[in-house]
Amino acid sequence: MDSSVLVLLLSAVVLLSYFFNLVSRKTRIPSVLWLLGTGIAINYFDTTNFLSENFANRLVQVFGIVGLIMIILEAALDLHIDKGKGGLILRAFLSALVILFLSTFSIGYLLNYWLNEPLKICLIYAATLSIVSSAIVIPSVEFLTKEKKEFIVYEASFSDILGILFFNYLIGGDAANPGAAILYLGQIGISVVVSIVVSFVLVYLLGKLKIEAKFFLTFAVLIALYVGGKILHLPSLLIILFFGLIINNKHLIKSKKLLNFISPDEGTFSELNKELKSITAETSFLVRTFFFLLFGYSINLEKLIQPEVVLIGSFIVAILLVIRLIYLKYLNPKESPLPELFLMPRGLITILLFYNIPEQFRLQEFNNGILFFVILVTSFLMMFGLFSVDREVSEDLERPDGHY
Repeated sequence: MDSSVLVLLLSAVVLLSYFFNLVSRKTRIPSVLWLLGTGIAINYFDTTNFLSENFANRLVQVFGIVGLIMIILEAALDLHIDKGKGGLILRAFLSALVILFLSTFSIGYLLNYWLNEPLKICLIYAATLSIVSSAIVIPSVEFLTKEKKEFIVYEASFSDILGILFFNYLIGGDAANPGAAILYLGQIGISVVVSIVVSFVLVYLLGKLKIEAKFFLTFAVLIALYVGGKILHLPSLLIILFFGLIINNKHLIKSKKLLNFISPDEGTFSELNKELKSITAETSFLVRTFFFLLFGYSINLEKLIQPEVVLIGSFIVAILLVIRLIYLKYLNPKESPLPELFLMPRGLITILLFYNIPEQFRLQEFNNGILFFVILVTSFLMMFGLFSVDREVSEDLERPDGHY
């Protein structure tokens, strides 16, 4: 293909994504569904096999890794921690933790019964399907009230982080061995210490550097740290999380000497926060655009309508809904569980972890169409949940800038 035509197509994709973003604000149909639908349509009408299945899957993984880092950083930059939000943060954390574990074990036993495979391997697959996608849900909650929006943002962010930590633990060795659990907790402790030190160093360097391209230099360092930690089997996502949290919560640094050393200028943190938010939001938008378009392109429609896929996929979605409903009603028995009940889409994290399941833990009998089915159905359920939000309230909450 001619390079000019390729550049034109890439530009058209970005413009189309912005259009979908505007349409989603009016129709409440998440822009992710529009992108997935576009990718599926391109694949259906593509007679030239523009992208091979393996190459498309590889691109999905690359965009997924970058997107994961951007999304966690974007979420961390939005999380302001103070005493007044302690109860909200605790509720969101417990919601993410309890629902993640109950969903993982319930789906794991379902897969174990259906496939007659070892429970541990089934739990690995179940864990990927039990994580709420912050990449989909966070950009879609601008219609909610402030309290509900904050709860969903915190819950989705915690679900991502806890889900990835749990997945890494399951594939790391003998998960049932208490010694393995202690070792993994030690790795998390090391990662926390490294995360805090690296975060302080990055803040110090960003405050000192006078070059123009320092923020993308930061992203390059964060990506390198994430991949390096992954190679060393450390939960390096914590580095991204703590970096964002420190930037947005400098009041948590109690030592004035340390604060003055890493940031002598009073406005350094607020300036970094503002600029990082802007760049991260734009980069996340771009990565999400190509990730979900390519994922839609890689979906095999024939698999989606197979009886096995529809049956097992429906059971999995039902499990996710029932567990979420029970917990939300337990959390707030006097309040309606809507729309939070349906705000549980599966997406970027699920896809990325699924492609990163080690070969020795692969289930040969598992139909990948189930993954596609669960992602699409939960995205549609989120759309219905957004439709249930009171229109007058949502119109007051719409932001004029059109950003996620």
